Amino acid sequence: MENATVARGLADVVVGTSNITFIDGKGGRLIYRGFDIRDLAKFSTFEETCYLLWYGRLPKASELEQLQAKLVSRRELPSGLETLLEAIPPKTPPMEVLRTGVSALSSFDPEDLKRPESSIGGALRLTAILPTVIAAYHRLRQGGRPLAPRADLGHAANLLYMLLGKEPSAEDAKALDVALILHADHEFNASTFSARVTASTLSDLYSAVTSAIGTLKGPLHGGANEEVMRMVHEIGSVEDAEAYVTQKIARHEKIMGFGHRVYKVDDPRATILREYARRLAQEKGDPKTYVVLREIEEVVHHEKGLYPNVDLYSGACYESLGIPSDLFTPVFAVSRVSGWTAHVLEQYADNRIIRPASEYTGPVDCRYVPIDQR
Repeated sequence: MENATVARGLADVVVGTSNITFIDGKGGRLIYRGFDIRDLAKFSTFEETCYLLWYGRLPKASELEQLQAKLVSRRELPSGLETLLEAIPPKTPPMEVLRTGVSALSSFDPEDLKRPESSIGGALRLTAILPTVIAAYHRLRQGGRPLAPRADLGHAANLLYMLLGKEPSAEDAKALDVALILHADHEFNASTFSARVTASTLSDLYSAVTSAIGTLKGPLHGGANEEVMRMVHEIGSVEDAEAYVTQKIARHEKIMGFGHRVYKVDDPRATILREYARRLAQEKGDPKTYVVLREIEEVVHHEKGLYPNVDLYSGACYESLGIPSDLFTPVFAVSRVSGWTAHVLEQYADNRIIRPASEYTGPVDCRYVPIDQR
């Protein structure tokens, strides 16, 4: 293409319209369907947020009750999928298991959950079952048996129960519920865009979500909070934090949990999770991680002028809740599947196949030489 302007990584390129999520990067605001994330984190639940993302409005009490019942009724694993999980080697990375599980689930679930015209059923099913897949595999790799979902527990509380084998406190369940709300959607991020690209071919919902999970698996998208916690454990004590960070900066090494392509100020999700990380540290009587993170945040902002993103404190929250670090990204997927499916539904409703152009930089006038003359 002559005179083409290449935007590497599609930076600042508007590729479509959406009425699901708005990010005000300069003002530090994240808005789902018109509602500020701060209000949703304070007053809403993950299930209510799912309704908002899928249907475009907050539910009435009876509608939320019906949605909760539908999610609860769709949590169970098909026996064939549980058999598949049992056959997967226990050292397999959990994101690979999740990707395989969703793809395989398509074989067990009815076709009408996958078709574009009825994919809300698939959205419900995938959102309900992802926690069960993750928890079942975690229990199996520990040599135990999966725990059946509990119908009397909400989405976040049930996930913690199935993972850890005990009913969580109301405070722990609330902390995870807020984290799920905060991670539910984030505009045309890489995994959401993958889902929309797949859906734009009129492929089924399960294929679109499998694409999204494969994209989230990459360390430049998911996994940053796991790297943050690895850094915290390497530092060890608050006294060593400043030297550790300044040395990384001097070596021009990336410090995970800071900066964002969209936000130019504080990521509002980080602000909320910072407070939950503080509360959890106080409740568990283990403030060291939180104090180290605060020191890291102060040093990075002073030295680089960077603000924290959602990953800086989410891992600390998950660790306080007893979630293993290699499950941090799968828990991200447990939340983001609500946004992925909302975007797939939106793509189906006004579809055009996503097929961008590229600027060719290779040769054009090569002459073919027979193989015996090369």
